[in-house]
Parts: sequence; C-alpha cells; structure tokens
Amino acid sequence: MKWGLESGGLRVVCPLLGLALFSSFASAEEINYPDLPPAVQVERALNNHLQVLNASSNLKIEQANQRKWNSGNYEFNLRAGSSQRNIADTGKNLKEWDVALERPLRLFNKVGIDRDIGTASVARAEYAVGNARHEAGRTLLRLWFTWQREQAQAILWQQQLDIFSQQARMAEKRVKAGDAPKLDMNQAQAAAAQANVSAHQARLRAQLAGNDLARQFPAIQLPEKPSFAMPQAIEHDAAFWRSRVFGHNHELGVAQAQHRVQQLLAQRSHADRVPDPTVGLRYANEIGGNEKVTGVYVTVPLSFGQRSAIAEGAKHQAVIAADQEAFVRRRLEGDIYAAYEQAVNSFAIWQQAREAAQAIRSNAELVSKAYSLGENSLPDSLTARRLAQESSLAEAIARLDANEARYRLMLDAHQLWQLDEHSH
Repeated sequence: MKWGLESGGLRVVCPLLGLALFSSFASAEEINYPDLPPAVQVERALNNHLQVLNASSNLKIEQANQRKWNSGNYEFNLRAGSSQRNIADTGKNLKEWDVALERPLRLFNKVGIDRDIGTASVARAEYAVGNARHEAGRTLLRLWFTWQREQAQAILWQQQLDIFSQQARMAEKRVKAGDAPKLDMNQAQAAAAQANVSAHQARLRAQLAGNDLARQFPAIQLPEKPSFAMPQAIEHDAAFWRSRVFGHNHELGVAQAQHRVQQLLAQRSHADRVPDPTVGLRYANEIGGNEKVTGVYVTVPLSFGQRSAIAEGAKHQAVIAADQEAFVRRRLEGDIYAAYEQAVNSFAIWQQAREAAQAIRSNAELVSKAYSLGENSLPDSLTARRLAQESSLAEAIARLDANEARYRLMLDAHQLWQLDEHSH
C-alpha cells in the first residue's frame, strides 16, 4: 500500500496492486518497492559506490595473479663467460668461452597446487565484490530511511503548525468578540511559533539527510514527496531466514575462500620442502677451440631448516584462517537472530503505536471541537494537540523502523536488491 501523511497522522491514500511483491521472492530486478528507490537507480548506485569499485579492481588484480600462478615465477636464464688459459710449458695463451641456458622446473604436484591457489584467490575476490555491494546496500538502506524519517517529521510538524495557526486565528477572533481572554490568544500564538521553529528544524534535518544520501549515492534521485508503505509482518520463522542468509552470505564466502587459500598455501609450502631442480644446457669452447664441450647439468638447492620453518608458518596461517571462518559464522548466527527479532518486534511495536496514536488523535479532535464550541479551555486543546503530535511522530517512526528492519532482513537474505553479480 502507498501511504501519505495527513493532519490525522498517517493514512492510506491509494492501494497498490499486488502487495504480494513484499512476500514473493522474485528476482530483485523485477521488483520496485513503492517506498524505496527504483531498482534501476539502486543497481547503478551500488555499481558506482567507491567500495564496490575498489573491490572490482582487486578482482582484476587477482585475475592477473591467477595467470601468474598458472605460468609460475620461473624464467629462462642465459649464462655466458669468457676466460683465458695460460700454458706454462709452451707459453701459449688460449682464449676460452662458455654459454649456458637454464631454467628451474616446478615439480608436477606444485603445478596443480598453484593452479588451485589462483582459482581460490579469484573466488575470494569475487566474494569480496559481493560483500562490498552488500555493505553498500546496507548503507543505502540506512541513509534512505534516515531521510524518510526526517521527511515524515517535517510533514507532521508542518501539519501541526497549520493546526496551531488555525487555532491562533480562532482565538484572535474570539478575543475580538469578547468571548475569550487575551491570554488565550497569546498562548495560541506561542504554540504556533513553537511549532514553526520545530517545522523549520525538521526541514533542515531532512535537507541534510537528503544531501548525505545524494553525496554517497549520486545515482539515487530523491522524490519530491516521499512514499510511505504499510509495514508487513514477517511471514517465516527464524530458521527460514537463517537458511536464506547463510545461503547467500558474501562475508562468510570471503572467510571460507580465505581459509581455502591459506590451506593451499600451506600445501604449497609443504611441497616446497622438496626444492625444484634447475636444468641447464651448456656449451663451452676450450683450449683455443681445440675442445668443444656440450653438456646438461642439474642444480638442486640444499636447505637446512628454512623450508620446514616456512611450511610450519603457513600451516599456522591456515589454522588462523579456519578460526576466522568459525568466528564469522558464529557472529552471523547472532546477527541473523538479532535482525529477525528486530523485524518481528518492530512490526509489533508499530501496531501498538498505531492504536495509541489513533486513540490520542481522536481525543484531540474531540477536545478541539469542544473548544471551538466554547465548552473547553484553550490550554486543554493545545495540550491534547501536542499529545496527538507526539503520538503521530511515534507512530511514523515506528512505521519506518518496521519497514527498515524488514527490508534489512530481506537485504541480508538477498531478496531485496541484486547483490550476487560476482558470487559463486
């Protein structure tokens, strides 16, 4: 449903066909929520966010590193030398030279591990892109609802100002007619002036919130009049949302991919305990060209503990990565439960706030009508209006809190916006 703000608080303006879009799980590109920016703008805003751009650049770096892992770090080396042989018996000086071409060779098992490291590193970077989009989406959602809250308060304070200004004019007429003391007019004018200050402050906060949103997400075009949707109850239980969130969580994917990379690096370090040989082909011209030597040689590094120490350190790095993955999983368990409980309870709080606001507004209307008929005092009418304003503000905030909590849960479950562009 689409909601508007009127003098009596928030009320339904017009129905939107198909509220099922809130409960259905179609792809994010096909859904435009009435109280959220259009999906096209959101997609453009997320793609152009600085964190997403940095993560995308890092993905390109890892793709280049993957090619390096596949090809290996070894290169051909060309060795050349020249010498002079002095034969004492004959007194001859003979020129000699030699040239060699050599290259270290990766052992076969290391080639497979290096290929897996490159693939796992790219997967980690892809998850990081998805996680950056997710965090940018959270930021966008938070800034959007901050702007909506300030807009709702600005609208309600303007309505309160209109009501108090009307009462001030009514009090002025009654004073001129001799039906009310001048004190009533002063009180009504003071109440209108106070409401005017609050309305100006609310408009300023709304403008600042809109500027903050536009600065971080220039692709989002703020509407002239915000739309406020009816909160929807959370339809599924916590286990359902836990399954959804864990099935699409990029942060956990990053931790798992990092664990996999560290495991492979540990395997690589363990394999490096057997050093790679260097194979070379040598040609030499000796004794002034009287002897020509052709040969093949193999060079094998000899390590005395360094390679074992490196392998042990890499193994502990893999253990740390496993612990980090477990930590992320446990923290997500708590975050999912908290997000679910907040969404469920925010809806219940809004229902209570709506019932209270309706009762208080009805009482304010009765007290105001009684004052217009001369059956009640102005202070009672002003007090009733202030209480109605407070209850309307509380209802508006509770309404937006419920919507934001629900959208946040949907965002984490990847049921709101497209976040899976690069994830596996």
